[in-house]
Amino acid sequence: MKIICIGRNYTNHIEELQNERPSEPVVFLKPDSAVVLKQHPFVIPAFSNEIHHEIEVIVKISKVGKYVDAKFAHKYYDEISVGVDFTARDVQDELKSKGLPWEKAKAFDGSAVIGDFLPKTQFESLENITFELTNNSKTVQLGNTSFMLWKIDELIAYISQFFTLKIGDIVFTGTPEGVAKVNPNDVLEGFLNGIKLFRIQIK
Repeated sequence: MKIICIGRNYTNHIEELQNERPSEPVVFLKPDSAVVLKQHPFVIPAFSNEIHHEIEVIVKISKVGKYVDAKFAHKYYDEISVGVDFTARDVQDELKSKGLPWEKAKAFDGSAVIGDFLPKTQFESLENITFELTNNSKTVQLGNTSFMLWKIDELIAYISQFFTLKIGDIVFTGTPEGVAKVNPNDVLEGFLNGIKLFRIQIK
């Protein structure tokens, strides 16, 4: 199983980090060791002083695919959820300043929270889903898939040009504005259309 992540897919998030708007999706990967095990906390790694939360809508691939046409992309996933792409922002900023890859900041062990999945048929439209992250019961990120620069099916088609999609792969589709530092004893909860799909404690 691999985790395929999309960066800079929401305009307001691009602006809050003062990044350049991309002409095509920004893609990076996380290994399976990035997944936080169920019922386990997220432990802030010693190498960073600024771990940020980034909530994202995620989909689970259900069919092997390569060079998938966007009009058929909906056939390659049946379930949807929310997850967190934890980012060592201080490490990322340093790597970006040197023109180096982001893996140390994005793909470290425990850097991905994967929520419980729901059947996509439960939603009237995947292009109008609200998702939310709370920290200690206070809303810190609130987004809607209608604001994606590239929609889910477009992302799957794009990704499949470069990587064969395999059953069980997870696609993180980008985060809205509101990313911020997490601290010990924080409790993060993720919601999709008001349905809570994960809860994780920070240590």
